[in-house]
Amino acid sequence: MSFAPLKTSLSPLKKTFEEINKTFTLPSVLPHDTDALKTLLVAQQTAHLAVVQVLQQEVQTAHQEAQALRQEAQTIRDEAHAYVIRMLEQAVLARQRMFGASSEQLSAQSRLFDESETLAQTSTAEQDTAPVTAEVPASATPANANALTAKPARGKRAPLAASLPRVDVVHDVPQANRTCPCGTPMVEIGQDISEQLDIVPMQVRVLRHIRKRYGCPGSQHAPVTAALPAQPLPKSNASPDFLATLLAVKFIDGLPLARFENVLERHNAPVPRQTLARWVIGSAGVLQPLHNLMRDVLLDSALIHMDETVVQVLKEAGRSPTSNSYMWVQTGGPPDKPVVLYDYDASRSAKVPTRLLEGYQGYLMTDGYDGYNAIACTPGIERLACWAHVRRRFVDAVRVQPKGKRGKADEAVSLIGKLYGIEREYKDAKAEDRQLARQRSGVPILTELHAWMIKTLPLVAPKSALGTALAYMSNLWPALTRYTERGDLPIDNNRCENAIRPFVIGRKAWLFSDTPAGAHASAVIYSLVQTAKANGVEPYAWLRRVLRDLPQAQTVNAVEALLPWNLRIPEILANTAP
Repeated sequence: MSFAPLKTSLSPLKKTFEEINKTFTLPSVLPHDTDALKTLLVAQQTAHLAVVQVLQQEVQTAHQEAQALRQEAQTIRDEAHAYVIRMLEQAVLARQRMFGASSEQLSAQSRLFDESETLAQTSTAEQDTAPVTAEVPASATPANANALTAKPARGKRAPLAASLPRVDVVHDVPQANRTCPCGTPMVEIGQDISEQLDIVPMQVRVLRHIRKRYGCPGSQHAPVTAALPAQPLPKSNASPDFLATLLAVKFIDGLPLARFENVLERHNAPVPRQTLARWVIGSAGVLQPLHNLMRDVLLDSALIHMDETVVQVLKEAGRSPTSNSYMWVQTGGPPDKPVVLYDYDASRSAKVPTRLLEGYQGYLMTDGYDGYNAIACTPGIERLACWAHVRRRFVDAVRVQPKGKRGKADEAVSLIGKLYGIEREYKDAKAEDRQLARQRSGVPILTELHAWMIKTLPLVAPKSALGTALAYMSNLWPALTRYTERGDLPIDNNRCENAIRPFVIGRKAWLFSDTPAGAHASAVIYSLVQTAKANGVEPYAWLRRVLRDLPQAQTVNAVEALLPWNLRIPEILANTAP
């Protein structure tokens, strides 16, 4: 705080005094004339009044400046206090994220070192033997197969899948023990069957393609050689099944190529990780037509979810290896053709969603990132905002409140919880019934929440946890309430967040992509395996079938026939033997 303004304000006063003293200095000898004395007295009174007037004006100015300084000091104190509170809130939230209990169930990643002890405590000895499942009839449809492998009731061990191959190990009673104590030879009257889950370790083998050659006995014409079926990577020695395994271990199981290199070396089949990386990128090029067809289906849907996450690419022209690039995820499609698409881009700008959704008309569900504002303003696109993101911010505001005290943030969490209660109650209802419930029960809750927001927003520090949550909700309010217009619109973006999670989990293992080509390949392959899973198709078996048949596909219809919703389990398993 500086008092320079006060010192400056005294300068005119000093100058005024000097001028008055100079102008109205009394003579050394006073005049004896009465009129002259009166004139001198009037002059002195005028000078005195001028001094008083200047003093009053300067005092008033100094008072105003002092008041401004006090206000400035108070503002600085308030900003410092708000900054300290904000830092404390961030420290509390950081500690909560790092060490606090999560409302979500622990994942397998968090039980990496003690999962055997932890999971064994939740099971019983009776669950160590699974019941025998009836054999699947040859004419069973996919629906029947799904029914046979349906999830059991909570707490029950699932039977071993009927689709798994069975190897009979017969245990017979010794011949010497088949004589009854009465002396009569025993006859077989039945059998007891129990099953064990067995596994054959990965087998690495070499396929020798022997192409027969026939020639003219008289050597008058050129010989004829059997054609080699089209291969996904004809210049490599990787079979379609090897490539399917490579893609599965990296993009489904999250195994880095360096570790898979060690696995292959352990099986006496060393393949450098650089070669594996080239095979991954080459496979993505082969599978690109399927990615393109999936995008066509996605853009034809009435609703698309969209989100993005960070990916690091080390060797990107003009960029530092530590720069953040992004993997953009979109989910949508008809109910019977769900699509999950990943796209890599070095930028997070608004140009990316505009490019990816070019020509799209319908609803777009996103979070509150400003990069979606441009595409949301496109005619024909209606933006929906995610209530889960809003709730998450208010939950953070609750966490920084004093323990045991109910604050303003609790009111928002409670009202948002009521909105989700309606969604849970009508989760399996028809869209018309859900829309009616939203209008009847949800809209009044939204009205109450909006009134609370308008009342509370001016009373809260803008940069506090509660202030940022309120501002976030206020900025997105029209998009947040639009879901009540129809019964088939989602309340949040959880579908896309669930689709992005496998990529995030895999990223924890392989950490980064080496080149943009590798990042693009990852986007293509993640799209395919996650779309296969969304359609209830086992992705490894589907990749085997696709990598065998796609190189021979000559038409768009032949490629479309390989999409996950066009291939079902019996079709995938057919003709997969080498």
